[in-house]
Amino acid sequence: METVTWAQALAWRMRRQHVEAPDGGSAADVARRLAGVQAQVASAADLAVRIRQGEPSGTADAVASGTLVKTWAMRGTLHLLPVGDAPAYLALCAASRNWEKPSWQKNFGATPADIEAIAEAARTALADGAPRTREDLVAAIVAETGSTHLADVLGSGWGTVLKPLAWKGVLCHGPSQGNRITFVRPLWSSSLPSLEDAGRTVVRAFLGAHGPGTPDTFDAWLLRKASRKKDVRAWFESADLAEVDVEGTHMFVVREHLDDLVGTAPSASVRLLGPFDQYILAGGTGSAHLVPPAHRSAVSRTAGWISPVVLHEGRVAGVWDAATFDVTLFEDDVPAADLASELDRVRALAG
Repeated sequence: METVTWAQALAWRMRRQHVEAPDGGSAADVARRLAGVQAQVASAADLAVRIRQGEPSGTADAVASGTLVKTWAMRGTLHLLPVGDAPAYLALCAASRNWEKPSWQKNFGATPADIEAIAEAARTALADGAPRTREDLVAAIVAETGSTHLADVLGSGWGTVLKPLAWKGVLCHGPSQGNRITFVRPLWSSSLPSLEDAGRTVVRAFLGAHGPGTPDTFDAWLLRKASRKKDVRAWFESADLAEVDVEGTHMFVVREHLDDLVGTAPSASVRLLGPFDQYILAGGTGSAHLVPPAHRSAVSRTAGWISPVVLHEGRVAGVWDAATFDVTLFEDDVPAADLASELDRVRALAG
């Protein structure tokens, strides 16, 4: 088994994620390489893409043209996914079938039969391809199903009862109408790939950006460790992976990436990443090799907020304010000139 250090692994991730060199190409290319971009905060998703592009164009045009789709995906949060890749991710999210759990039904008052009826009503309402506001869609669903008891939870901004519909391929987000969101019929077929094919595809995509990894790190990224462990193990076994030792931890990487990982030298660069960046979300704020444990609360804040961060040598070396660009460093050895140059670059990208 090959052995690498965490410094090598982080440098490799930075290269794979177009953080070391901003040469990621189109917004869809960047989202594909990152295995999706969290878009709960639209400006954060746009900055994550711009930071990685050679000639920044952001996400708005890609969403409008249909090369990117915005929908609930990993961990039940909104993501931008390349339209052709989305079904594989959604198939894995749907496999959790969390709406069948008694605790979910108790909290939200919707049974599996309710979800099936709501899904069918939503298919009918969106069949013509035109966008529907949340209010219009909820009204259509309630009128079709008679589920007046679900009107409030269907209209919730959190979209809890609509998420299973996104995972089933019934709907995704459409173009905004002012400050109101809309939903549309997905641009792909409503049929999703098999669980086995989807698992193999998404495991390879995840490890291609965020490897080396393990079934546990993958599942924490996918559904906060809510997947069936035997399924995750089977997906890893079918994905043609190589084993690697990372400072005593047994991990996996896509087989054809192993030589590149082993040959990667540690990075000395200074880079800024915005809030909710995939490098941090997928790497895990609880990973001591990535986020210093003493400063975890400054990175993973209350209400699930993930701070903008300063990277030095691939590790989180500080945080910065996305409004003022004020920096708080955790380390004394961050090169000042490199940090100033990176601040200027990201300030221009953020507008």
